[in-house]
Amino acid sequence: MAHPRTFRFGVQLHTATSGPEWADLARRAEDLGYSTLFLPDHFGDQLAPVPALMAAADATTDLRVGTLVFDNDYKHPVVLAKECATLDVLSGGRFELGIGAGWMNTDYEQSGIAMDKPKVRVDRMEEAIAVLKQAFADGPQDFAGEHYRITGYDGLPKPAQRPHPPFLIGGGAKRVLSIAGREADIVGINPSIPNGAVDSDAAKTGLAEFTDQKLAWVREAAGDRYPDLELNMLQFACIVTDDRQGTLEAMAPAFGVSPEDVAEYPHAMVGSIEQICDDLERRRQRWDVSYVVVQGDAMEAMAPVVAKLAGT
Repeated sequence: MAHPRTFRFGVQLHTATSGPEWADLARRAEDLGYSTLFLPDHFGDQLAPVPALMAAADATTDLRVGTLVFDNDYKHPVVLAKECATLDVLSGGRFELGIGAGWMNTDYEQSGIAMDKPKVRVDRMEEAIAVLKQAFADGPQDFAGEHYRITGYDGLPKPAQRPHPPFLIGGGAKRVLSIAGREADIVGINPSIPNGAVDSDAAKTGLAEFTDQKLAWVREAAGDRYPDLELNMLQFACIVTDDRQGTLEAMAPAFGVSPEDVAEYPHAMVGSIEQICDDLERRRQRWDVSYVVVQGDAMEAMAPVVAKLAGT
């Protein structure tokens, strides 16, 4: 059945100073109408994803929880499968499994984990996706790849969502987006990060003209399953203002692009609530993107947008 592509919204949070504060943040996200609380997977100032997502699920009733995204290099996929299935069971089937090949230089440099070339990291991630899906399936499974060998493994527990929690796979380059088109339930359309850090080069790869190409790659790889996919975008800037033009002009130098490019930028929302809602509807028409994720510092400011568009 084709995905309805009605709007839903997620919020990416990172940390809290205590359990009660974290629970309050999760409940606030749920009360404001956000569909999903996401955590990234880095070694900097953030809570560890698995226990923090479980705590968020325990504090709420309907809020979904997910990763944006697990770095495949940090956990063997058999270990990750057990943790994800446990999260899904204990949350009552509210988990979304975001996974990526890894990109942040500082994570690898500080941890001493080897940062292989992009092709190797993506090869390994593609194998890991297969291992994860096999672990979630019924009965013992074997897998023989270049990076992983699994023999007679029957992953337990099985997740509550069958055949598995929704896979969220995102990227900005052709190969990863092609894998996402073939394997994901939710496809994240992102900037590329060629330098291993969020910088102006990365920002430029998120421009509207490049996003058209990214959607074409997803469509080509997905084939007949494209209508079933949910399209997702993370927003890096969310600014509610009555001075849209002045704000765009102030932002443009940081992005290294023109104010007009910022106005059309798929990963930023700038303007009044009405202007932002109109922008999101235009983006959905152009790119089929209906799943919008904001950063934690924008959770309150974007609440009127969520109230107006969620479910439509």
